Amino acid sequence: MKKSALLLICSILLFCSFSTNPPLKLGLLKYNGGGDWYANPTSLTNLATFIKQQLNINVDAEQGVVEVGSPDLFNYAFVHTTGHGNITLSDAEAKNIRTWLMAGGFWHIDDNYGMDPYVRPALKKVFPEADLVELPFNHPIYHQHFNFNNGLPKIHEHDGKPPKGFGLIYQGRVVVFYSYECDLGDGWEDYSVHKDTPEKHLSALQMGANLIQYAFLH
Repeated sequence: MKKSALLLICSILLFCSFSTNPPLKLGLLKYNGGGDWYANPTSLTNLATFIKQQLNINVDAEQGVVEVGSPDLFNYAFVHTTGHGNITLSDAEAKNIRTWLMAGGFWHIDDNYGMDPYVRPALKKVFPEADLVELPFNHPIYHQHFNFNNGLPKIHEHDGKPPKGFGLIYQGRVVVFYSYECDLGDGWEDYSVHKDTPEKHLSALQMGANLIQYAFLH
C-alpha cells in the first residue's frame, strides 16, 4: 500500500474517533518493558468526567486500554502513557505509533517517576529525526480553556525539580507532550488516593483538559 493511501485511511479513522457521536475515547497505552503501564487506574476516568463538565465535550468515561503495536491505536485521538519504569518499543511498535502520530494522533507521556531514562530512547526510535524540546510558557498548549502562565503545575515533589513540559513537533504540531517532574496523572486520580490539595487536584485536571483540547483542535 502506498504511503499516501495509508495516511488517508489513518486520517479517516482518526476523524471517526474525533466525532462526538459516539463519545470520544481516551486511551491508556499498554507497553512492554516491565514498567507499570497500569498505574493510576482512576486518572483518565476522572479527567473524562471533568472535561465533560467543563468543556462540554462528549467523552467516554471509561478509558480504553490499547497495545502500542495494535491497529486499534487508530481508534483513539488521544493516548496517555504513565508508569515508574522501563518502556521498550519494537521496530513494528515504533512504526505503528509513528504512523498514528503523523496521521493526527496525540500522545501524552507522564513520568510517574523513573521513566525518563526510557522515554527518551523510545521516542528517538519513533522519530529519530526529531528532538524533544521544552515548550515555552506562551505555547498554546498552556493557554487553551485554562491559562497556565508558568507552564506545568507542580503536583508531586519527587526530586524537587521544577516541572517541565517537553514537546515532539511534527509539521508544526506537537504530537507528543511529555510531562516531567510534574505527575499530572497522580493529580487526576481520586482525591483519596494521593490526598493532594484540592488546588493541586484541580490544576492537574485543568492542565489535562488543555491537553485534550489542544489534541482535538490542532
